[in-house]
Amino acid sequence: MAWFKRDRAGINTATENKKEAPDGLWNKCPSCKKPLLKSEQVENKYVCQYCGYHLRIGSAEYFSVLFDDNQFTELFGSLRSADPLNFEDTKKYTERIAESHAKTGLNDAIRAGHGKIEGLDLVIACMDFTFIGGSMGSVVGEKIARSIDYCIQHRLPFLLISKSGGARMMEAAFSLMQMAKTSAKLALLSQAKLPYISLLTDPTTGGVTASYAMLGDINIAEPGALIGFAGPRVIKETIKKDLPKGFQTAEFVLEHGFLDFIVDRREMKHKIATFLRNIL
Repeated sequence: MAWFKRDRAGINTATENKKEAPDGLWNKCPSCKKPLLKSEQVENKYVCQYCGYHLRIGSAEYFSVLFDDNQFTELFGSLRSADPLNFEDTKKYTERIAESHAKTGLNDAIRAGHGKIEGLDLVIACMDFTFIGGSMGSVVGEKIARSIDYCIQHRLPFLLISKSGGARMMEAAFSLMQMAKTSAKLALLSQAKLPYISLLTDPTTGGVTASYAMLGDINIAEPGALIGFAGPRVIKETIKKDLPKGFQTAEFVLEHGFLDFIVDRREMKHKIATFLRNIL
């Protein structure tokens, strides 16, 4: 006789008594497909402990990784995009802004904060890809400009974390003007002899790559980040040739001289702090 015998067929647990895992408790690595526990992700700085893949994260996570004890003062948090062109495609631009705000809790695609990193004062501006693809609009340019002014006023170094699909089409020329605006402000920061560190994360593309993302005193990136101007498909169709393996990855861009170094997110805080100690 078997040691275990089912006396009744079927599952008898009532639906109301069934328990499900809370949302957000588990995630799956996009690279190796293994399950990742939320607490382990936080402990491992949102890097897969199995394959080293760097998960996409937003400003809240970057601030928690970089700022000491996640303590910082947010700067210019109330800025929100207007709709100067009354833009409308499948829906109104104002509706897209409202939907993104409701979904993410963010006012736009960038946040800025002043805090300490290993005891050193630093201003960090970090883009959020979840807000309309991290697109660069008027508010993004204005927050960067004001953050630079704040750094000059208080004699502070500046770190900008880029994660963007490029310029925001719904603001047309107003968006493209931010490329020149931020570049001019960074020139003022350089004249003030204050360091600017540019961190490129996955993905950094379009007008962001063509402006402030590549203008750092040092340009650094996370492993495997997509970095480029136009997408690989567009380039391939234009030149009618196959692209080299690993094209537009951080490793490819480093090999061709556009980056100073690539650093693992788990070592990012110490690397940046070490660089600042050596130049301040």
